[in-house]
Amino acid sequence: MPTKTPITVAYGDGIGPEIMAASLQILEAAGAALEIETIEVGEKVYLKGNASGIEPSSWASLLRTKVFYKAPITTPPGGGYKSLNVTTRKTLGQYANVRPCVSYHPFVETKHPNMDIVVVRENEEDLYAGVEYRLSPEMTSAIKLTSRPGTEKIVRYAFEYARRHNRRKVTCFTKDNVLNMTDGLFHQIYDEIAAEYPDIQKEHWIVDIGAAKMADTPEAFDVIVMPNLYGDVLSDMAAQIAGSVGLAGSANIGDNCSMFEAMHGSAPRRAGQNLGNPSGLLLGGVLMLVHIDQPEAAERVHNAWLRTIEDGIHTYDIFAEGVSKEKAGTKEFACAVIARMGQKPNVLKPVSYAKGPGLPAGRAATGSSGTSATVRLEGIDVIVRWPSRKAAELAAAVREQEGEGVKLQMIDNRGVIVWPAGIGSAETFCTDSFRCRFFSDGTADPGKLIDLVKRISTSGVDVVMTATLRSYDGREGYSPAQGQ
Repeated sequence: MPTKTPITVAYGDGIGPEIMAASLQILEAAGAALEIETIEVGEKVYLKGNASGIEPSSWASLLRTKVFYKAPITTPPGGGYKSLNVTTRKTLGQYANVRPCVSYHPFVETKHPNMDIVVVRENEEDLYAGVEYRLSPEMTSAIKLTSRPGTEKIVRYAFEYARRHNRRKVTCFTKDNVLNMTDGLFHQIYDEIAAEYPDIQKEHWIVDIGAAKMADTPEAFDVIVMPNLYGDVLSDMAAQIAGSVGLAGSANIGDNCSMFEAMHGSAPRRAGQNLGNPSGLLLGGVLMLVHIDQPEAAERVHNAWLRTIEDGIHTYDIFAEGVSKEKAGTKEFACAVIARMGQKPNVLKPVSYAKGPGLPAGRAATGSSGTSATVRLEGIDVIVRWPSRKAAELAAAVREQEGEGVKLQMIDNRGVIVWPAGIGSAETFCTDSFRCRFFSDGTADPGKLIDLVKRISTSGVDVVMTATLRSYDGREGYSPAQGQ
């Protein structure tokens, strides 16, 4: 009798309980050796007043088993609730989100019969850090965070995944033509690490044209690595153009604890009707079995599922007249997969999994560049609320507070210079939130910058936020405004 691997299971919300029950039934029939601890997360926990959607006792289970098999959950409407997925991924250091997107032509309708893409998405940083502020009645802000260690881990993970799974190419998507510093760092580190893998093809695309190319010619790509937000959006898009987002599983990999799930949401309108397609969650379970080194069970499940799809037994979401042969409910689909346990597909390519760790560990490179840079404080940005929206009036008010070698250089609104007035300034639409940029003569004194902010604030100008301006080895660590 094989030793059972402890895992933590959450049945979730909406169709979650139904598709989890079906998936576990299939995994058990395949001989998966699992010792299951069940926890409650999601809507019921939120509505008990827990804004994170997960109880402390559930964290204890996750830290004990280090494997989380989770059905989709529902976040209640209204503000104040944090995404449980994001919280879990970040709290447990699950830096890599792996989403295989495969077409199953001719058994599932698709315009891309040869599509086989794996999206490797950075999972902890970017805008999903969730650092947001309301700067004024008219303006909100989100901070995009990109670190060298975090980027090194995800890029190296993508190349290690490609090498281990005999993939030919790793492509990077960013928007570094606009986001020069954040996406620029991601692209720079991609280039550095790509050079360590001469056996793997590499290329970079600007994300907008890359997304268009992927939608039109997905066979041009193999493994795609990208920052968090782009990866979330484009992996859903890739899964849908492959055939259906309902067929895609998802793995969230950390050094110590990993989570496996379906890519789709909880579909509450379909709950309790025996309609939900368990395929995405089941294939997430296959990724889990590979991860916990039960490849034989993973292989049996995956091939039986492929044979079921090939035999035309489909749930309502992928059922198509002339292609499908039988419309199955959640329970009936699970029974059909179990009935084919031990069989392989005839047309679709059978899968095989080898013993050993199935998903590689990422790691930051040792001796990372940039950690010992010479840092120089040069000035400060002061973000203010100015209800009149008149930049010249604001400039006059804050220039009265200059002194001790600190002077106003420019004012912008939504990133566009509005003072000193230049070409087109009269046409620039302004909100009530302005950024005033001050520079010091020579190296800035932190105390003098603080005194400047105090003077501005006590003068009646509403100071909302500040950010110091620094250079690193002589290179500006802040972006210029548009028009500078």
